[in-house]
Amino acid sequence: MMSTPRKILILGASYGSLLASKLLFAGHEVTLVCLPAEADLINSEGFRVRMPVRGRSEPIVIDSRKLPGKVSAAGTSEVNPADYDLVGLAMQEPQYRSPGVRELLAAVARSRVPCMSIMNMPPLPYLKRIPGIDASALKAAYTDASVWDDFDPRTLTLCSPDPQAIRPPEEQVNVLQVTLPTNFKAARFDNAAHTQILRELEADIDAVRFPAPEGPLELPVKLRVSESIFVPLAKWSMLLAGNYRCITRDGMRTAQEAVHTDIEESRSVYNFVYDLCLRLGARDEDLVPFEKYAAAAQSLTRPASAARALQNGAQYIERADKLVQLVARQLGLRHPVIDRIVDLVDTRLHANREAAAKK
Repeated sequence: MMSTPRKILILGASYGSLLASKLLFAGHEVTLVCLPAEADLINSEGFRVRMPVRGRSEPIVIDSRKLPGKVSAAGTSEVNPADYDLVGLAMQEPQYRSPGVRELLAAVARSRVPCMSIMNMPPLPYLKRIPGIDASALKAAYTDASVWDDFDPRTLTLCSPDPQAIRPPEEQVNVLQVTLPTNFKAARFDNAAHTQILRELEADIDAVRFPAPEGPLELPVKLRVSESIFVPLAKWSMLLAGNYRCITRDGMRTAQEAVHTDIEESRSVYNFVYDLCLRLGARDEDLVPFEKYAAAAQSLTRPASAARALQNGAQYIERADKLVQLVARQLGLRHPVIDRIVDLVDTRLHANREAAAKK
């Protein structure tokens, strides 16, 4: 039996549509905040999520128009966060300083509605929930740290965006292709009532079955809620050993190449970040061992989004590389490969900004 339908606001319709598809399947009402052209398309045609399922040669297609829940899309000025039971943050971190988005994020913070981030980059107030981290000393890793000033850390949690997905370039922007169907892993809120919302959503998503010709299918990509605030930090090792090492001096490589070209260097970086999380208070069961990640990376045949953004001239990207470096330094730790990654990304961003200034 499904829980009471919830109203959920998600900022970001690209990656956000993956989580939205699971919530709609469970009968909840979702509003996606996105650009006008995206909103018009979603409101007129819904969205599609293609998802591989083990044992099937073809992916299944989740069509939002055929789901029990209701989806709508809107611009930043067309929603009031106070009208919702939960807010999801699914944009890239630099986007939160954009006009319109910045004001909406401030309204989310003031509403005190429970807010769950599914960004690679943890919102700065979330880090205030981790004993031993001086969050105020990490502002340099953020595009504009001031956008997080109004948040009460007790109303904010982090959900590790482990599932991988892309918008196929040949398709319309309301199509999402899941490339790695793993689970979203959310930490509890400080508030038990807020955590209960996540637990209800977790159970609702677990109960969903897809009506396939061969019979009802249990779908991958679940929501998993943990009592540990460290579970979402398991992504840090993956980002540093894989995603950011897709970035090269003058180009990019696939995540599979980044991890497996020099497996011992990858292992060294991964385990350094893993040990950093243990030093902060994580337990082994909160994290993912290198061997499991390395096996999953065999299927990651595209460069990570950070590398693609840099290659396309982005002047700002999410800087989880710099965040991890700064956290490590607070504990008196450093790794030469991570220092090289941060320097390389700094250099590439500087070049992109200089190129943009000349246009």
